[in-house]
Amino acid sequence: MQLLSQLTAALRKAWTPSFLRDVLCEFLGTTLFLFAGLASVVLWPADLAPAANFPLDPVGLALKCSSSPLHVALGFGLSLVLVTTCLGPRASGGVHLNPAVSLALALGLRVSPWRAVLYIGVQLLGGICASATLHGISSAPLCGEGALNQLAPGVYSSQAFAVEMFITFILALVVFATGRPESPFQQLGPVAVGLSVTVGHLVTMSYTGCEMNPSRSFGPAVMALNFKNQWVYWAGPCAGAMLAAVLRDVVLRPRWGCLRDWLLEFRGAVLLSPRSEPTSLEHTGAPGDPPPQPGARM
Repeated sequence: MQLLSQLTAALRKAWTPSFLRDVLCEFLGTTLFLFAGLASVVLWPADLAPAANFPLDPVGLALKCSSSPLHVALGFGLSLVLVTTCLGPRASGGVHLNPAVSLALALGLRVSPWRAVLYIGVQLLGGICASATLHGISSAPLCGEGALNQLAPGVYSSQAFAVEMFITFILALVVFATGRPESPFQQLGPVAVGLSVTVGHLVTMSYTGCEMNPSRSFGPAVMALNFKNQWVYWAGPCAGAMLAAVLRDVVLRPRWGCLRDWLLEFRGAVLLSPRSEPTSLEHTGAPGDPPPQPGARM
């Protein structure tokens, strides 16, 4: 009951124009990013003649799911660069567009847990919206090859979990590295994150379909009502992103002296409203320094 009352209080204080804009940016950004990425898989003309094995679009072109790793990798990577460039500056601390990234940032206390929960909810909704829109305008089924992530023949779920964890680990490290205010690569953050997504698809698309983002697989799974191996596409990316957060804050750039320090800061973060939480992806203070004042940019 206490947890529910804290969540209710946080949500009551959250309905400010800036917070609602952040939530809208997450939903709109995830929808546009996943629509463009999934479209690179589904909206692909096979040839100019009708084909018996593939559905036809309104102008008579045979459609099938693209099997070109480079084509799909560029679709996802470039769309992420464009969306984050356009919407990132409009949101406090940038846009996440990925439940695994939001979870890792919440673990590192860079966003409040309540904000992360709302972000994950609208990201999943954005994945469903992108899949539904694509399904409505395309004759190619989303359950075809590539659109709905499936393990390649002979690939065990444990292997797929390890692969997804590794590539999402790289993505999360790039997010943390480019999110520091003093980072020389901060302005190139969208490009670096987009490149990490492109590399992930080039490496693992023919192995697991390359997920790296639970909302990417959740949307097509809902539309196709096929949730086979969904745990892999949730557990792998989330584990990889959280592992990157732990490595970043414990080894590469230590922020806490012990687990008790993290628990104390986490307790404070739980009680904070979204109005007074951090507005960037990085704490700049050294371990042991007092926390920044509410609303300050960290």
